[in-house]
Amino acid sequence: MTRGSALAFRSKGRETVVAAGPVAVLDLGSTKITCLIAEPADRFVQGQDYRNALRVTGIGTTASRGIKGGAISNIDEAERAIRVAVDAAERMAKQSVRSVHVNVSGGKPSSLTVAGHVRTQTGVVSPRDVEHVLSAALATADIGKRHVLHLNPVGYSLDGVAAERPPLGKHGEVLGLEVGIVTLGAAHLRNLSLAVERAHLKVATFALSAYAAGRGTLFNDELSLGTLVIDFGGGTTSYALFRNGNLAASGMVSIGACHVTADVAQGLSTTVAHAERLKTMFGSVLPFALEDREMLAVPLLGERGVDAIQQVPKNVLNGMIFPRIEETIEILREDLSRHVPLEAVSRVVLTGGGAQLQGMRDLVAHYFGCPVRFGQPVMGQGSPESVQQSGFAVGAGLLALSLKPDRHLAMPTEAKERIERQQMGYARRVGRWLKEAL
Repeated sequence: MTRGSALAFRSKGRETVVAAGPVAVLDLGSTKITCLIAEPADRFVQGQDYRNALRVTGIGTTASRGIKGGAISNIDEAERAIRVAVDAAERMAKQSVRSVHVNVSGGKPSSLTVAGHVRTQTGVVSPRDVEHVLSAALATADIGKRHVLHLNPVGYSLDGVAAERPPLGKHGEVLGLEVGIVTLGAAHLRNLSLAVERAHLKVATFALSAYAAGRGTLFNDELSLGTLVIDFGGGTTSYALFRNGNLAASGMVSIGACHVTADVAQGLSTTVAHAERLKTMFGSVLPFALEDREMLAVPLLGERGVDAIQQVPKNVLNGMIFPRIEETIEILREDLSRHVPLEAVSRVVLTGGGAQLQGMRDLVAHYFGCPVRFGQPVMGQGSPESVQQSGFAVGAGLLALSLKPDRHLAMPTEAKERIERQQMGYARRVGRWLKEAL
């Protein structure tokens, strides 16, 4: 029997009957806020992708307010926007929800990989040995005052032989474990929780945006082959590298599609709305022949009459888009290289609304030197076609995580107490600094 946080499956012949209540997720973006409500399918054929067990019944989307760069900038406006999105989804689904799974796209997430090795106590790997090797790995991690968002096993080894899962019951002398840790500012999570709770909802779980996008779009083989997911959002661009089915590295760049739009609006002296339209309809990140001969009509900001429109060559528009996208990819590559060799990336999957720019796939392939595809969310049968788009990848991934939670490592008591002491020590030092400054 397979269990998720909201679902339970009962085998019955070749079919699996799903019994559970509705599941709701909340994608808090810098340009839009989306709420999805899903319910279990009546029939789920064994062997199918488990994500097909949920059918989306409610969709609520509204313009994002009170959120900038993935962080809460105005909690009152964010609360109202969340209420609007959730209410629209509840009306469409004809049912109410009390808890939601929420994405994290801000808070300066940081990832690190640590490793530990211990000798088995009896020569046979036991759960106690696994706990000891996890404590040994975490002892080398400097968490500071940050919150641990994801704690995933990247890979095990027994006497130098690699294994994806704990080699329990096997004979061996030295057990090794590589652990991926994702941390972010604790205050950021508290602000997100506060905005959601003020809308009379409870946060079920948090998940990094790019990680959720990967869980919603990747195939099983991609999860184990070193696939990099890049989620081009409105205010941020986040990435997640999957290896051995788990999160191996992640990070965020504080540049998104909104920054590209702002560059176009400023460069062409037009409104943000017209800049977004020009970028979406005519924008490209690659140069094309004869583009200087194609002219675009651009309304000038604040002008009227015959001077209200200017004719601009298309290559001028693309010349404003390309530098910002190139900067984003270069920063992302540099950040990723701090965690893993770039050769570990075997393929790239693009998600998010910002990834839809013409030429984006070819540009990313040029920088990473590997196959690139667009990620399409996997939704259950009967889900509306409107959610089968890249912009709903994060929501689809949050639904997938609610259905099949991670194989998270439980932090040993010893390691948890050590981290808490470390964080308390940081708080005392800050208090002393403030006292001395007064």
